[in-house]
Amino acid sequence: MARRCFVGAVSALLPAACAWGQSAVPANGALPEGTGRDLAVAHCLRCHDAARLVTPGYIREGWQDVIERMVKLGVVLTPDERPQLADYLARSFPPQPRAAARVVAGSTQVSFREWSVATPGAFPHDPLATADGAIWYTGQRASVLGRIDPRSGAIREYPTSIPDSGPHGLTADAAGHVWFTANYASYIGRLDPASGQITEYRMPDPEAPDPHTPVFDQSGVLWFSVQGGNMIGRLDPRSGEVRLIRVPTAHALPYGIAVSSSGVPFFAEFGSHRIGAVDPRTLRVHEYVLPEAAARPRRLAIDPADIVWYTDYARGCLGRFDPASGAAREWPSPSGAGSKPYGIAVLDGIVWYSESGVSPNTLVRFDPSSSAFQSWPIPSGGGVVRNMMATRDHGLVLAESGAGKVALVAIR
Repeated sequence: MARRCFVGAVSALLPAACAWGQSAVPANGALPEGTGRDLAVAHCLRCHDAARLVTPGYIREGWQDVIERMVKLGVVLTPDERPQLADYLARSFPPQPRAAARVVAGSTQVSFREWSVATPGAFPHDPLATADGAIWYTGQRASVLGRIDPRSGAIREYPTSIPDSGPHGLTADAAGHVWFTANYASYIGRLDPASGQITEYRMPDPEAPDPHTPVFDQSGVLWFSVQGGNMIGRLDPRSGEVRLIRVPTAHALPYGIAVSSSGVPFFAEFGSHRIGAVDPRTLRVHEYVLPEAAARPRRLAIDPADIVWYTDYARGCLGRFDPASGAAREWPSPSGAGSKPYGIAVLDGIVWYSESGVSPNTLVRFDPSSSAFQSWPIPSGGGVVRNMMATRDHGLVLAESGAGKVALVAIR
């Protein structure tokens, strides 16, 4: 397991793919000199080009938190190496202030309702709106799944049956079971809300330690990304069989995933400038190269015309990709190149996403018919909105990780 790198642990905690600020990395891609540099090179640069590392930095306690989560994903560090690495990262990549959000006015009105999660510090990572009107969240650091009743405000949390599983992504099946990816413990979980019982589906390959984002196709098959393992997974709930498919591009970091109307899973390659697709019959992966080499698509959503919309996290852009023609286009996000667009959803033909790199985080609306933007500050600040989802009554749910809250957005 010594080959594991920062990617899984850091992406679960930070608004970036790896562990330090781009501005601190010299133009030649080398890391700053100093005690601990060899550890950073050994455990991060195996997976990442130093010139592409884009997080704002942390104080020493923040880097210690990162290292602890990295170790949970299999990185081997001795007790003496951990503080040495934390000292190096804190010295070389301290916190950098976030830019102020740029809010764009418009005619659409929205309202936010926010709930603090039941366990302080649980770190709500992903949200889920279910058919019964409830809102779910993954409490990654507390290893719980939470359910909010928006009518009463009541919150119930379900602990994972395996401690410290690091629940990450969420989805639900037609029977009302809630499925999650155990990012720290290498399994897919299925929760029966009625009984509280959790069924685990283990990864069949030790090289797939960090299942990431799940989504069901029209036939009831679950597809999921495996970020650090560089794979896409397929789980058939009828048989329990899990199959893993390697992504051709090395260190592609498959991240957000969505299914088209014809049942094709598309996924964002956060480590490259590519969008991937899996043939559901042959399980072969086709990769579409985006025009901008510096693009880093992080999450994506698919509209009714099967156009793929993605958040270009590295360049501060919203992207549109048409698989039929291969045409791609990007629009600069309102808050600029450092806005770090992240969670995204399509609702009634309109694209919604979050800007996670500004203070406060924003909710952004984009109308493809007019190319017009509108945006709103998130009341709690957001603390990095990593994912969002449309609800059945034409609203949105957001997980506000750093703020420890979950939001329901009504749109008028």
